[in-house]
Amino acid sequence: MWCEPTVLVYALHDGEVLLMHRKQEPNLGLWIAPGGKLDPGESPYEAARREFAEETGLEAQDLKLRGFCTLIPLLKQYPWFIFIFVTTDFRGTLTADCAEGDLTWVPLDTYFTTLPKPGADAIFAPEILTATDGLFQAKFVYDAENKLVEWIEHS
Repeated sequence: MWCEPTVLVYALHDGEVLLMHRKQEPNLGLWIAPGGKLDPGESPYEAARREFAEETGLEAQDLKLRGFCTLIPLLKQYPWFIFIFVTTDFRGTLTADCAEGDLTWVPLDTYFTTLPKPGADAIFAPEILTATDGLFQAKFVYDAENKLVEWIEHS
């Protein structure tokens, strides 16, 4: 079985998180962390640095792997593996133009409580962004309408 390896990078600064308000599918209209698919031959760490720089214009200095999740969508033939990183040290100038969505610094409590986000993100983001160590691991299962129907945390 093939899988789709992807990365997300949450940047934190002064109680805020850098998020993308998606303006195209997948996740149109939802708020997510910058990220994307691994290129052939890339490690998750390399992909996280590249995707974060491409989408934000910022260079992460201290990426920390904080989560690994498997998403099982019934709309596809294969699962998605998501490596989730957090950075608190980054350099550069935030890009004003990202083709995939609009970038905004959002207070953490606003992200956790009011912004629309994918089902799995609503579960793993608070765990990953409030913990100081450890690795969050879980499996998320979606139905044919792309609604989260089951999740199992692995401790």
